[in-house]
Amino acid sequence: MNQRIPKNLAKWLWLTAIVVVGGVGLMTWNRWFPATMAWVEGSAAAFRSAPPSDSHSHGHGGHDDLHAEHDHGSHAGHDDATSLELSEQGQRNIGLTSEAIRPVSLEIYRKSLIVPAVVVERPGRTRVQVATPMTGVVTHVHAVQGEAVEPGTLLFQIRLTHEDLVQAQTDFLKTLGELDVEQAEITRLERVTQSGAIAGKVLLEREYARDKLEALLKAQREALRLHGLSDSQVERIEDERRLLRELQIFAPSIDSHGESEMRLTRNPLSPVSFSEEAEAEEEPVSPQDDPLILQDLNVHKGQSINAGETLCVLSDFAELFIEGMAFEQDIQQLRQASERGWTVDAIFDQPGEKSLTVKGLEIAYLANQVDVSSRTLHFYVRLPNEVTKDRRADGNRYIEWKYLPGQRLQLRVPVEEWPEQIVLPVDALAREGAEYFVFQQNGNHFDRVPVHVKHRDQYEAVIANDGSLFPGDVVATRGAHQMQMALKNKTGGGVDPHAGHNH
Repeated sequence: MNQRIPKNLAKWLWLTAIVVVGGVGLMTWNRWFPATMAWVEGSAAAFRSAPPSDSHSHGHGGHDDLHAEHDHGSHAGHDDATSLELSEQGQRNIGLTSEAIRPVSLEIYRKSLIVPAVVVERPGRTRVQVATPMTGVVTHVHAVQGEAVEPGTLLFQIRLTHEDLVQAQTDFLKTLGELDVEQAEITRLERVTQSGAIAGKVLLEREYARDKLEALLKAQREALRLHGLSDSQVERIEDERRLLRELQIFAPSIDSHGESEMRLTRNPLSPVSFSEEAEAEEEPVSPQDDPLILQDLNVHKGQSINAGETLCVLSDFAELFIEGMAFEQDIQQLRQASERGWTVDAIFDQPGEKSLTVKGLEIAYLANQVDVSSRTLHFYVRLPNEVTKDRRADGNRYIEWKYLPGQRLQLRVPVEEWPEQIVLPVDALAREGAEYFVFQQNGNHFDRVPVHVKHRDQYEAVIANDGSLFPGDVVATRGAHQMQMALKNKTGGGVDPHAGHNH
């Protein structure tokens, strides 16, 4: 009995202590419970991130450490369902070159409308018609069709047969001769008149005759200009006292039109060859970097031609226009883009290759009327051209231009500007149901990351900056659809090329 009392007392003391502690803990649980749970979770996380033992070193724990430094909360570590490893060959197969794997950055996105377009010539600038101002016979053709010629290059030599021109030159030379005789006689009479041997009336009559000849010479000089001769050519006839019988026609300059583009030979009997010495005596032609293409050659050697007849057509493809066709509902937006000076992008489709995009093109002008048949407003964009091939064959030069009139394309015209946006090509997106995904590079893996697409068009997509991606994250800008299919095949039970090396 004496031994049982202390045992019962101890039992009741323990129960009382438990009740007291439980009551105190219940009343103060909001103070100690959150701290305790945080300690428990921290201990568990530390245990999970600890390096594996040697017996499990064949696992891939190192991959978890690789991604622990840059954890966005949803893709720490590799998951078979959302992570894909590609060999170098596989990356090249889907176009993942070094240029196609790049970091995300914030940039200005311009919401655009896509309109059809075609490359066209610049009216009054691309084509230059070379015509003869006088009637004659073609004696030499120095250029061939399709050849590239520099401004100032000799194109044709023509023997003049225009009767009026020949007669006008003859009369001009005759008057010059009569004027020289009259001037010599006046000089003689002036000396004689001073001595008093001849009356001054005789000298006065000679001076009147000289004035008449000078007036006639002036009229004949104007007649030669009317036939197409320049002042320098008329002066040459006057200085050399020879008829000009051959016409040399040279390639004109697009930006300057000097008299040297059409030259008459000095030899009155037979044509002279084009030499550096003869060229140096003429007025120089303004140099031009880009050559002209002899597009159409309309005459041949021995052909008789009339004044004003076209000899050839030269084309300058150094700069062209893109003719866009905006629909009526887009006219206001197009005008707004033109007023703000926004540049447009030209997109050329290339068979079997990625589309070629030419950015930063300037809108030249908008048409002032809507086309009745197509109900579209035409507008024009400047397109600087470039030479892709320059070669010489058989002594002639041939060049090929990158852009040609008649090429079809699309124009991307900005209509609204959004600053600080994540912009990716549409090929960087994979879609499954309502979800969009991009693939972020994570070591030698690509992790699938769900994103929200705010806007997309035919070529680009705007990704919401909501924490799914951060500036600096490296993503694949191509091949997202193929990687999505590879993930589905992988999770669907297909053969795993890394069997025995599970992640």
